[in-house]
Amino acid sequence: MSKRQLAMVMDLNKCIGCQTCTVACKTQWTNRNGREYMYWNNVETRPGAGYPKDWEALGGGFDASGALRDGTVPSRGGAYGTPWDFNLDEAALGAEIRAQSQPALGPNWDEDRGAGEFPNGWFFYLPRICNHCDSPACLAACPRGAIFKREQDGVVLVDKSKCEGHRYCVAACPYKKVYFNPTISRSEKCILCFPRVEKGLPPACAQQCVGRMRWVGYLDDEAGQVHRLVRQWGVALPLHPEYGTQPNVFYVPPLSGPPRLDAQGKPIPGSERIPVSYLESLFGPPVRKALAMLEGELARRRRGEPSELLDVLIAFRQADMFRLGTPAEDGLVRLGRRGVKSVGGDAR
Repeated sequence: MSKRQLAMVMDLNKCIGCQTCTVACKTQWTNRNGREYMYWNNVETRPGAGYPKDWEALGGGFDASGALRDGTVPSRGGAYGTPWDFNLDEAALGAEIRAQSQPALGPNWDEDRGAGEFPNGWFFYLPRICNHCDSPACLAACPRGAIFKREQDGVVLVDKSKCEGHRYCVAACPYKKVYFNPTISRSEKCILCFPRVEKGLPPACAQQCVGRMRWVGYLDDEAGQVHRLVRQWGVALPLHPEYGTQPNVFYVPPLSGPPRLDAQGKPIPGSERIPVSYLESLFGPPVRKALAMLEGELARRRRGEPSELLDVLIAFRQADMFRLGTPAEDGLVRLGRRGVKSVGGDAR
């Protein structure tokens, strides 16, 4: 067990699917040297197959008794697809990609498709990174002891000097967020930008998020917004808690949005555009209580009453979203722009 646990909260009501987080991660960590197909951060359209394709059906994690479940290593062609270059010249002319270079599968292959028929279609975006779990299945499965949790912040890392490329960790991770690098024959994964965190900077995906939908902080920091969203208000939930890994990336579930429409185009009172049953399949039964809390706070705000929870979720100041120091530092936050610091949340 680590002394502290760094965690992330993502508000799915604010994700616009712009992929800025994906690009921030890709350009910093995985754009070369055997990592071309890796997406330590990716944004999936839900409902959809995800990346790698149908990862939820590939096993891994723990069963009810705490034993490792069998898992599958995703295939490069059938699950990840093949990295490819889009011919911009042909695209500008309106031509199709040459048949010999047209891929059959790739990241975000089903982006923005969603579910439902017009006028009742629906979808939402689900950003995913390594969950830096309290009980990592990848760690439990590694026969070489090459995967470990950092004591100071709980970040899960791969010791490449010990890794022999067996890929048991890839199969064991139920979220399929461990990747095999064929160039160096080692496993690699999201490192939660720990070199940035050690300098007081948030992970690149969180820093660059244009929608301000990611909070980063320690779960034991009772004054921090991550602790309050997860522990105090209970509106941020882990993805697939039934996998038994105790994830430390949490999600504020999306609200249903406008009601469904009938054949005459009129709203159907009390109808769900995003089925709560589907959200429950992702985040478990507590999603209903979380949604009720969010709806209740929205009702308060509509009545002109204050809502501290909604003020936090609006994220008026980005500096308030990242608390990377110790509780004793009393809210010290460092922003990644020319070394500028802010104390107590007031940018200076």
